[in-house]
Amino acid sequence: MIRSSASANAPSGTDKQSTAWWRVGMVWLVLGGPAIVVVAAIGTAVIAYRGADPVLSEAPTAQQVVKDLGPQTPAMAARNHAATPAPR
Repeated sequence: MIRSSASANAPSGTDKQSTAWWRVGMVWLVLGGPAIVVVAAIGTAVIAYRGADPVLSEAPTAQQVVKDLGPQTPAMAARNHAATPAPR
């Protein structure tokens, strides 16, 4: 009589090998999403901290804004200045 392996005698579906948790793809999908969000949040915080604008102690007056008509002038101030007649 020829002996068959033990797995051939076992009903199908019951002979599963136990795999480590890190080898299951669904685990990386579930843990990877929140991990990416945490890394992105830390990166955003670093960028925001390094690129923070300086705090102004006083707001500039309208006359200072009109004097500084350069590329950094707010659009409303530049537009309003262009529409006003030249001083005489």
